[in-house]
Amino acid sequence: MVYNWVDYSFPPLEAASPEGLLAVGGDLSSDRLLSAYRRGIFPWFSQGQPILWWSPDPRAVLYPAAMRVSRSLRRSLRKSEFSVTTDRVFSKVIARCARNRKDQDGTWITPEMQDAYIALHRLGFAHSVETWQAGELVGGLYGVSIGKAFFGESMFSRVSDASKTALVGLAKVLTHSGYHFIDCQIRSAHLDSLGAQSISRAHFAQALKDAVVIDENPRLWDLTVDARELA
Repeated sequence: MVYNWVDYSFPPLEAASPEGLLAVGGDLSSDRLLSAYRRGIFPWFSQGQPILWWSPDPRAVLYPAAMRVSRSLRRSLRKSEFSVTTDRVFSKVIARCARNRKDQDGTWITPEMQDAYIALHRLGFAHSVETWQAGELVGGLYGVSIGKAFFGESMFSRVSDASKTALVGLAKVLTHSGYHFIDCQIRSAHLDSLGAQSISRAHFAQALKDAVVIDENPRLWDLTVDARELA
């Protein structure tokens, strides 16, 4: 089934503040979220705040085929008892990501945000990658996929290297399917260690035009792999 796109307008990206804040307000409907992601905009706000829409400059991106897997991570993958799946327990993954941040100053993955991304998942646009150990969910990540662009949102880990294993699994899926990049939003030392690069907002906007195909048929992913195959 082809998704019936409804487009919402946003201010031009260059209107963003130096911190990257572009707009305030609106809602988290699926159509508005998809309109935002197609333009390189994402929501990020805390409980009690209005909805804040961001487009930072520069932008952190990770090219799936160029992901850097360290020697120590490769050893961990070879020795681990992890298995990796996709789209098995999306709601559990996003709930764990939210729970993982309760020791910080609140969480931006509010119940409202969780409901919004679960709705996108049901439409086939939001995806999860899960890491399992002895039948228990020990790590994972989730994000949004449009065309050949994946927009990473959050990850969690309950044991060492579980979230990194999920990211390696994601890179495998995206490389195999010809995705152009993973949007990591904001640069960090952790992302740099995995091979992420910082590009200008203008460069990112052009990359989006090349990657986002709006008539793409959304679908859930289906992967099950032993982590040792990812080493």
